[in-house]
Amino acid sequence: MKKENIQPLGENILVKPMEAETKTKSGIVIPETAKEDRPQQGKVMAVGDDKKIKVKKGQIVIFAKYGGTEIKVAGQEYLIVKNEDILAVVK
Repeated sequence: MKKENIQPLGENILVKPMEAETKTKSGIVIPETAKEDRPQQGKVMAVGDDKKIKVKKGQIVIFAKYGGTEIKVAGQEYLIVKNEDILAVVK
């Protein structure tokens, strides 16, 4: 199955999580034990047809830490996140 074949329904949003940072801006390497389990930021890949959805394809969003359902498509990891779990848009 290809990502193009996934169309979220209703108030759901397909998000590709961004990789967690491995180094701080000052150059300090973050060890594996100190990294977050799952990133809370990602790129919107597709949106459902609910009129309440305010985000658009291509935007970078911050979502709830434990929000969303993890799926794997063609070796890539994605999340299907409810509109209510989208906390902010990164500009």
